[in-house]
Amino acid sequence: MKYVIIHGDGMADWPCNELGGKTPLEAARTPNMDLIASRGELGLVATIPAGMPSGSDVGTMTMLGYDPARYHTGRAPIEAASQGIALAPGDVVFRMNLVSLTPGDGGAMVMDDFTSGHITSEEAGRIVDDLRRELASDGIEFFNGVSYRHLMVWRNGPNGTKLTPPHDITGKPIESHLPRGEGADGLSNLMRRAGDILREHPVNRDRCAAGKTAATAVWFWGQGRRPAVPTLKDRFGVEGSVISAVDLVNGLGRLAGLDVITVPGATGFLDTDYAAKARYGIDSLKRRDFLLLHIEAPDEAGHMGRSDYKVEAIERIDELILGPLLDELPSFGEWALLLMPDHATPSILKTHSNEAVPFAILKGGKTAITGEASRRYTEAEGGRTGLVLKQGYRLIDSLFGKELLSN
Repeated sequence: MKYVIIHGDGMADWPCNELGGKTPLEAARTPNMDLIASRGELGLVATIPAGMPSGSDVGTMTMLGYDPARYHTGRAPIEAASQGIALAPGDVVFRMNLVSLTPGDGGAMVMDDFTSGHITSEEAGRIVDDLRRELASDGIEFFNGVSYRHLMVWRNGPNGTKLTPPHDITGKPIESHLPRGEGADGLSNLMRRAGDILREHPVNRDRCAAGKTAATAVWFWGQGRRPAVPTLKDRFGVEGSVISAVDLVNGLGRLAGLDVITVPGATGFLDTDYAAKARYGIDSLKRRDFLLLHIEAPDEAGHMGRSDYKVEAIERIDELILGPLLDELPSFGEWALLLMPDHATPSILKTHSNEAVPFAILKGGKTAITGEASRRYTEAEGGRTGLVLKQGYRLIDSLFGKELLSN
């Protein structure tokens, strides 16, 4: 038996005026998603428990069947697991974005771009190397990530600092969102010193000369201590793989006992190689029985406020990932596929929201799935079924053969 989760990050959305009042899922041409919704179970699932942040860390943990209220300790420690960073029980790891701050009305600094113009990993690596050289000290360590996403570890550090995800305040003044509480002075000092380094950094000079966005600051958020979760093999008796260009998802995969597969051309952005992800995913199922295949592009489009880009990303997922998978899965015999996002990323908000999102589960065998779709994979169609899973972490039980429960 083969099990597949297609994780379309942030695919769910709200009706968009620029799409004629449709959501991107409604506006996109998605024959394969619609076939899955028509032949399988369709409904809504709550991926963000009440009172928890509506981020991919919480939503993906729910998707993999871990109750975030029990297992979630923060976003950054999950990304640290992806990088193989060793953490002692008292260590605290922080996500460190390279961001662009610009003066707004009255001179107040505004979060202009939480990605620094999607700075390349090579450029960002040079910056983080210099931050490490200048700012690392006893207890403070810096680790390179991908593009704008990096980590700082504070050995035996504070875990109670009040921090704000930078993507939640795009276009807004930062003053009221600077570090507060335990450890705030230390983090603020690091941010000031990093800003001094970035101001004259050669990478930024080159980016400005090329008309690109400069990385003017570092922004800390998503901190926590290392989590401990049971593996999917312990829980369901399967070994599997994860395919993602994002450290967060790979980190959760590692914690779940999955093999991390690196796909050339996978970028974590709109230009990712969708077809290559499908090829590598199909190949992984020849060796293992479970696959989590993550696509970041819809979420990035939502953060940009570009519903048109999200439509394009959804259509590429449908054609270049789901199409080949539905063609190949019958060759493996019995199989089950779950399609869902981890959360909604409404284009009008440019950040995440916490409402229930559409899911579809299709199970099959050696016979190809064909025919016309009788319903669509959309937010509204999911709601019309009346099936709503409020304890989202239980959804994976249905993928692995248990009854689909409503609550």
